[in-house]
Amino acid sequence: MIYGDGTLGLDGDGFDYIFSYEKGGLESLKIDNKEWLYRVPTPTFWRATTDNDRGSGFNLKAAQWLGADQFAKCVGIQLTVDQHHFAELPVAPITNQFDDQQTASQVEITYTFAILTVPSTKVTVTYLIDDQGQIKVTGHYYGHSDLPELPVFGIRMIMPTKATGFDYQGLSGETYPDRMAGGKPGQYHVDGLPVTKYLVPQEMGMHMRNQYLVIHRNSTQNNADQVNTNFDLRIAADQQPFNFSCLPYTAEELENATHIEELPLARRTVLVVAGAVRGVGGIDSWGSDVEPAYHIDSAQDIEFSFILNAHK
Repeated sequence: MIYGDGTLGLDGDGFDYIFSYEKGGLESLKIDNKEWLYRVPTPTFWRATTDNDRGSGFNLKAAQWLGADQFAKCVGIQLTVDQHHFAELPVAPITNQFDDQQTASQVEITYTFAILTVPSTKVTVTYLIDDQGQIKVTGHYYGHSDLPELPVFGIRMIMPTKATGFDYQGLSGETYPDRMAGGKPGQYHVDGLPVTKYLVPQEMGMHMRNQYLVIHRNSTQNNADQVNTNFDLRIAADQQPFNFSCLPYTAEELENATHIEELPLARRTVLVVAGAVRGVGGIDSWGSDVEPAYHIDSAQDIEFSFILNAHK
């Protein structure tokens, strides 16, 4: 462990992690010396609206979640190392008591975010790291009855380069809470990061009820690193199966494009691990809302967890 004034560094066999106090999250996730983060992971609340969302006016009702999705405000950080809880973050002059030989068996760091809605609520993202490099990530949304229904609640991770593909165990094809009947449980491989060629770009690519996900890349942003083969990041379910999308675009990039040629050059991997997903409807595109069972009530707390750098 390295106690810095602005960061906490964790180093072990085959992994190096940096948690930032200033940026509000996991700043660097290196596994076997390959970087997996381009941006600090953040809570996410927006999925690109569909024709059905726009037909029912949901995009207008939920509009403030788009702003909350783009701007994360970290307002508190709690750190526990083994059994010791720090009453205040170990920055200078507290860091003077530590050398470069500090070790631990388990570290837990929790970031609290004030959500920029009116009225405001909060989300916590907790990282629990063991000495083998596994990270249990837990997201908790605190419900508020005066907020509009949520499009999605999850954690977004943006990776430095495009994935070459991914493998997962879950339901086949693209699935949503109201579009799961055709999904067959099994193990599946997807080449690249497919983008559905909708006339108007919109929400796509969700996969429900998964046990694991392995993302493959073969390029980095380090010009001195001549990568010849794939390297992988493995994500596994914790207590419950998880939902995910793995695309070359953020929800905002999809939302901003009115035609497919307006999408930017695909150059990153955008992973969303979602604890709650709103249905996409499809009864018609002229005003019918999603069935009530597939809404996300903003008044209810939502918590989910998953394992990063999971053991095989």
